[in-house]
Amino acid sequence: MKLDTSEESLAVYEALASKIRLQIIRLLADNALNIKELAEKLGLSSAIVTMHIKKLEKARLITTERIPGKSGTQKISRLAVNDAIINFPKSRQIDEQWHESIVPIGQYVDFSVTPSCGLATDTAYIGKFDDPRYFLDAQRVNAGILWFTQGYMEYKIPNFLKSNQTPDLLEISFEIASEFPSYKENWPSDITFSINQIEVGTWTSPGDFGGTKGKFTPDWWPEAINQYGLLKNLRIDQEETRMNDEILSSVSLKNLDIHREFLTLRIAVNETAKNVGGCTLFGSGFGNYAQDILSKLYYH
Repeated sequence: MKLDTSEESLAVYEALASKIRLQIIRLLADNALNIKELAEKLGLSSAIVTMHIKKLEKARLITTERIPGKSGTQKISRLAVNDAIINFPKSRQIDEQWHESIVPIGQYVDFSVTPSCGLATDTAYIGKFDDPRYFLDAQRVNAGILWFTQGYMEYKIPNFLKSNQTPDLLEISFEIASEFPSYKENWPSDITFSINQIEVGTWTSPGDFGGTKGKFTPDWWPEAINQYGLLKNLRIDQEETRMNDEILSSVSLKNLDIHREFLTLRIAVNETAKNVGGCTLFGSGFGNYAQDILSKLYYH
């Protein structure tokens, strides 16, 4: 019997998760037995043994047939398998290689934002709050946090994939939250992600987080405004797009021009979104995670 980590194999694992059913398997390995014989050997009622037999039958570990007996027919159970092999998914960490790129959150190549909005380095604000012009300030490349209510930020990510390398998974991770003028943990925002001008999915941020100082948020940052976000992993493989384990869409690597010299990432809060709750991006100098936008392109 061949097993794997899919739901199709779950019935077998459930059947084996019982001392009594393991005892029944050992008994049937020696001889085919009927319900009464099994009940006597186990010291249980026939009704309880019947329940366990049905579990093992469902998992196709045993078979049961009716044969003539001294007083009519009787059900005889036999062991149906001699062994089982479990196939685990291949570990990417062992079998695959990847190209890694880090893009600071201030090194965007295009943007369009509406107030409330702003940005700051780990030592000071950049310009004034709620004035999109300061998103063009020369200090923006040093930004450790930026926020906007509606619009987008666009980044170019270096792509070192070679022509003879086949991509398996693109993973882009970042610390992110909604945007509220101070902070509000129940403040949903629909944030849409696009790769190479292809919309790959929309994830709803639950809120804008504060009340507790972010692990890396500098001391000068006011406690009355947002402090940290959630570390999210946008994952695009050969089948679909996920945000962590949540499926966002059926867009796969096949839909993207993945061999171009750079990848374009757009993070947007669209005007037509159901929840226009803004977006905050945290870089290596803010929040709970010491990282900017981290991209890993796995290949074989």
